[in-house]
Amino acid sequence: MLLRQIEDPALAQYAYLIGCQRSGEALVIDPERDIARYHRIAASHGLRITAVAETHIHADFVSGAREFAGDPDITLYLSAEGGKDWTYQWPGDRKKVVFLRDGDAFRVGRIAVQAVHSPGHTPEHLSYLITDLGGGADEPMALATGDFLFVGDVGRPDLLETAAGVAGVREPSARQLRESLVRKLGPLPGFIQILPGHGSGSACGKALGAVPTTVLDYERRFNRALTLAQTDAGEFVKDILSGQPEPPPYFARMKTVNRDGIAVTGGPVKPAIWSVSQVAEFLSASRGRVLDTRADRAVFDAGHLPGAIHAPFPGTFFLTAAGSYVEPEEEILLVGESAADAAEMACQLYRIGLDRVAGFVTADTVRELATDAVPRVDFADWKHELEDGVILDVRTAAEFEAGHLPNAVNIAYTRLKPRLAEVPRTARLPVHCGSGKRAALAASFLRAEGFDAFHVDGLCEECDRIAEAQGHAH
Repeated sequence: MLLRQIEDPALAQYAYLIGCQRSGEALVIDPERDIARYHRIAASHGLRITAVAETHIHADFVSGAREFAGDPDITLYLSAEGGKDWTYQWPGDRKKVVFLRDGDAFRVGRIAVQAVHSPGHTPEHLSYLITDLGGGADEPMALATGDFLFVGDVGRPDLLETAAGVAGVREPSARQLRESLVRKLGPLPGFIQILPGHGSGSACGKALGAVPTTVLDYERRFNRALTLAQTDAGEFVKDILSGQPEPPPYFARMKTVNRDGIAVTGGPVKPAIWSVSQVAEFLSASRGRVLDTRADRAVFDAGHLPGAIHAPFPGTFFLTAAGSYVEPEEEILLVGESAADAAEMACQLYRIGLDRVAGFVTADTVRELATDAVPRVDFADWKHELEDGVILDVRTAAEFEAGHLPNAVNIAYTRLKPRLAEVPRTARLPVHCGSGKRAALAASFLRAEGFDAFHVDGLCEECDRIAEAQGHAH
């Protein structure tokens, strides 16, 4: 048996390639939309992909299952446990799709895979027990847990409400998650290896560890959420629903496209390198969004194309900015340091359903068109006590509640677009966060939307002092 974890650092997402080296067959669990890389990795180990399984209808990326479904040699395994609202619609009457319920099993060569219904994060969620029959095992060696159990945390049960807009399901989902953790994990041996769907940096939990895998007994001892689930049901529900980061708006769209389907394109396109005249026409016609991917926020603030949004690349802020501020029907112009990055940027955008990347240009090429700037002040030099208007704090609600500046209003930077009507249209709008990074994204978006926002950069040490004075760890 061969097991490989395939990481997407930009989304802190893990897919798994599990292969039977005797038969040459392989299974991929939770692939992203650009499926060519999974074929390449399988081929590098002398394997061919014959099966694809999903743990659940994902919220943070477009699944690759629909792309794989076009291959007649591949069987798809999807959950049948979601009920009428969360049952996969896109497969239709395809012959090579198998819908699984709790306890159902299938084989890939001499590897046995058993579905374990583990609801709470989502109603349809499955985990997969993996047993290496070819190696002589008669007990499973691993559990692919998707967004059920992570290293150091468990899946968040609030996304159907906070991201997909299904009202009144947060607490029932939290109670269901707690029951799943106790009932489904309780009988399993402690040596079971846990193969999580995400790691540190994902918005699918609040305390995910950066270690890629773990074992069940370790989590039983040191995973606070799992311990609460086993010892205090009421406290578990309260704890798991508090402090979760606000999801970007694109999460709602991902739930829909992964349930109902998205266009099959065969992979992302490589962006064309644009001329200055093409950029000028794009701007004059207001054809779409400009994502300025330069990493240095001070450089972006000093000068950029009109209406550009700061989306630093590489790193998690690139997709967070795009997913928070760009609609799928909008064309995208990428501005960056190097054309070598353009293809990777387009690939990452493709993974969240933003396919309309029109072109790429370096910042140096369009320097004469970079006539916009974001007013910027260092936090240490900012006399916020003299502000007579509203201060916009774009940290998470949990950070804000721990301690915030007087006159501050909180809207997380990931939620600005759907809550734009709540943003005060004052003559002068200071935008700050904990370090200046999130505020840079937020201020650029607000200025693109016509607000007179300025960027307060640097550490909010006063927020830390307020949090400490109120007894909060900040």
